[in-house]
Amino acid sequence: MGDVVKDLTAGTVGGAAQLIVGHPFDTIKVKLQSQPVPLPGKPPKYSGAMDAVRQTLTAERPRGLYKGMGAPLATVAAMNALLFTVRGQIEALLRSEPGVPLSVEQQVVCGAGAGAAVSLLACPTELIKCRLQAQGALAGAVPAAVAAKYGGPMDVARHVFAEAGLKGLFKGLVPTMAREVPGNAVMFGVYEALKKFLAGGEDTSKLGRGSLIAAGGLAGASCWLTVYPTDVVKSAIQVDDFKQPKFSGSIDAFRRILAAEGAKGLYKGFGPAVARSVPANAACFLAYEVTRSSLG
Repeated sequence: MGDVVKDLTAGTVGGAAQLIVGHPFDTIKVKLQSQPVPLPGKPPKYSGAMDAVRQTLTAERPRGLYKGMGAPLATVAAMNALLFTVRGQIEALLRSEPGVPLSVEQQVVCGAGAGAAVSLLACPTELIKCRLQAQGALAGAVPAAVAAKYGGPMDVARHVFAEAGLKGLFKGLVPTMAREVPGNAVMFGVYEALKKFLAGGEDTSKLGRGSLIAAGGLAGASCWLTVYPTDVVKSAIQVDDFKQPKFSGSIDAFRRILAAEGAKGLYKGFGPAVARSVPANAACFLAYEVTRSSLG
């Protein structure tokens, strides 16, 4: 079995594990990010992450925490397979000879390149997911086109395509790339650095599952610490109305959020995002490494 096929397979398994573990956290993050700014003297729709969980469970039961999972589940194979395969191919280009470990700096380059490639799949997938997850928080606060109760991922895609054509599915591509490129650069760099630290040297092939879980979880958290405000801007743009947009672009969204809510507005949902990133990325990297190793 060639390296490309091995990376495709292992990336698919890793992505599935990441999605199953992390999606409920992601739902709460998006609800917090996309809730409208309250009127003066009025409380916000959600007072915090736990309140968002309680309201979601009350209104939609546990399945509400998995709303919007159809879109990423349908594309998780492609996204994570692409991410790990592009990373693997860049690794091959950077190696002086087969089997030689790469430096942390080289893994940063691999992560950035993989992030650029996966952005093209991540953008439409996340647009669909975000609009499904956010519709409860947006109900009554934005035009009906956004607040409408979508029947599922394909229904969202149909609405978006009818309103804005194919380009509508790529709304938010710029902030998506601004998140994926540095985010994956940091994540893969930190992951490699932690593996070498835990192994006590360059050879990380003998690391146990506990070490891989720790390295993967901390690497995921470091990613969100780096790019979280960009993710807030991306979510705001992707749930914005097409016909009567509130934001003219990424910079405008950044300025308006900052003006209306201050710096804390750029960190709405930060707690759930970090809480999600640790177990979700730990599951992803562990599943990838175990699958990749089993394939030889």
